[in-house]
Amino acid sequence: MSVSEPRLKAVVLDADQIRRSLSRIAHEIVERNRGVEDVVLIGVVSKGDVLAQRLATIIGRMERCTVPFGRLDITRHRDDLHLRQHDAGNMSASEVPAIDGKVVVLVDDVIHHGRTARAAMDALMDFGRPRAIQLAVLVDRGHRELPIRPDYVGKNVPTADAERVDVVVAEEDGIDQVVIVAGEARPKALAERFGDPGAPSRGSATGTPADPSNARSESMDA
Repeated sequence: MSVSEPRLKAVVLDADQIRRSLSRIAHEIVERNRGVEDVVLIGVVSKGDVLAQRLATIIGRMERCTVPFGRLDITRHRDDLHLRQHDAGNMSASEVPAIDGKVVVLVDDVIHHGRTARAAMDALMDFGRPRAIQLAVLVDRGHRELPIRPDYVGKNVPTADAERVDVVVAEEDGIDQVVIVAGEARPKALAERFGDPGAPSRGSATGTPADPSNARSESMDA
């Protein structure tokens, strides 16, 4: 490993552990809401939308029904937007089903400072007025700066604030894994380090390898 590469500190969830965590979250969602008749799953782009779709599939099999799910781009609602280089070409369009009067479960990969969750709630209101909003995350790494607490957590992972938690998913990166990396620099090739670099990215019909820069970084004050 060269000095310019990120320093992998730990693998905190492998594919089987991610699958079990999502299965447990799915059961908790059903139990808490006494079914899923009015439940809508909305994933925060990116990674959260992938997890929301998986949860919808798991719950659908459990309850023998179709669970509405969508994806939410929170870019315009971030409180650090003025500090970032704006690239409209990289913005993903939100796809949100009807949420008026529904119980919306926001799904994200990692919660850190809580600012992504706040932005997601603001963005969600552009699409309607849900009866309630719940928050599900695969990893809670602590260091909250806002009074936000998830309702469903796959795993609590103690971290140093300077560390980064990266979530890679098979749909985009060719493998399911959650890792802790030292430092703030983004990995140059997550897919090459953790999986098949030739795996096609989600939505790609050409088989082009997934861009590792799409792997979400929690140094973004999530």
